[in-house]
Amino acid sequence: MKKSLLSAVALTAFIAFSGSAWAADLLIGVAGPITGPNAAFGAQLQKGAEQAVADINAAGGVNGQQLKIEIGDDVSDPKQGISVANKFVADGVKFVDGHFNSGVTIPASEVYAENGILVMTPSATNPKLTERGLWNTFRTCGRDDQQGKVAGDYIAKNFKDAKIAIVHDKTPYGQGLADETKKNLNANGIKEVMYEGINVGDKDFSALIAKMKENNVNLIYWGGLHTEAGLIIRQTADQGLKAPMFSGDGIVSNELASIAGDAVAGTLNTFAPDPRKNPDAKAVVEKFRAAGFEPEAYTLYSYAAVQIIAQAIAKVGSADDAQKVAEVIKSGGPWKTVIGEIGYDAKGDITRPDYVIYEWKKGDDGKYSYFEK
Repeated sequence: MKKSLLSAVALTAFIAFSGSAWAADLLIGVAGPITGPNAAFGAQLQKGAEQAVADINAAGGVNGQQLKIEIGDDVSDPKQGISVANKFVADGVKFVDGHFNSGVTIPASEVYAENGILVMTPSATNPKLTERGLWNTFRTCGRDDQQGKVAGDYIAKNFKDAKIAIVHDKTPYGQGLADETKKNLNANGIKEVMYEGINVGDKDFSALIAKMKENNVNLIYWGGLHTEAGLIIRQTADQGLKAPMFSGDGIVSNELASIAGDAVAGTLNTFAPDPRKNPDAKAVVEKFRAAGFEPEAYTLYSYAAVQIIAQAIAKVGSADDAQKVAEVIKSGGPWKTVIGEIGYDAKGDITRPDYVIYEWKKGDDGKYSYFEK
């Protein structure tokens, strides 16, 4: 009798445990520079993921589970990114929306791969991320070799006789993008007059600008983020050098104009067609704006990452095996998202690379921003 009673109690406890486990929240890690000089981009990743989770949960969640976000602040630092990754491992996270920087995403993704975690970055564009043959790496954005080709072709067509200085911040993203653009420019028969690296966090670019003056530079190609870009643009104008900047997706933050001031006018950059104008994003964009947040740059890319992960988990029927979810992401698309339908190749890259050219100028509100040419 005692044995039967114990068995019944054990069975009841097992059923109760199983039920609570099934109903437990499904953790999504969101990693990026929540603080530090690139916090504007971290806010985009966080806000995008939070809104996606809120919308998915309001619609019933995934396979009976509600999604829950765990934030990891990597401060754009590779070592901190690895610490964030290890914390996600310890906390039982199986899916990550992030990181922002290529130089952080690449080493963190190795920790994730070893521990059964799928990572989908909204913004890390360095080709190396998906060229290593890891099972777990995805992105909702394009790659620097694609972006560099668009930039190089545009410069070759529109600045054929320019004296070009290629400047980068020595990071995997910044130098990688600069090198891809340089490669394409050289293939088009254009040779830069300068190729220089600066350090992230530098504030005074007088020596760099003096050297550009000596070389009669009249176009600067910048590989890096908006923080240093804004200072270079402003100081170039202050020191009388007339040389517009051309850059990539790393400057697509309205903070660039706050740093550069009026000198930002005429700056060019590559980025995908504005996702805010996608009809699939209309209702979501309105929600962001009603909450006082402008969903620029990578906000909707982060939202889309959560959408794809959630749809793939639903298709698998379980979140227990991230590797199965990864296989379905590659084979089960295209996935419907706020930035349009997205399909994946075997590497984890999107199958619709799309970069266009933007120019910075004043909008109808009198504020500087980036507008598709």
